[in-house]
Amino acid sequence: MRIDAYNQVAQIYGTKRTAKVNTTQQVSMGRDQVQISSNLGRDLRVAKQAVSDASDIREDKVAELKARYASDNYQVDTGDFASKLLEKFNAAF
Repeated sequence: MRIDAYNQVAQIYGTKRTAKVNTTQQVSMGRDQVQISSNLGRDLRVAKQAVSDASDIREDKVAELKARYASDNYQVDTGDFASKLLEKFNAAF
């Protein structure tokens, strides 16, 4: 291998040093502003209040599952359980 032929190889492939760019664009120091119409603001406030008032637990579903479990009528499909478990595991990693 000939190291002294490096310049010739570099010329063939057209490699050149890139010049540094020293220019910067002037950025105005203005302030960002957001304007929300009164109707949209009211709707957002109502939606936020509705979400905060809603329960995280669906009482009707819990009552149904409790009744099925108490009557030994609750069956779990192991295939569905395993697939959901793997889905959650894969989403975590």
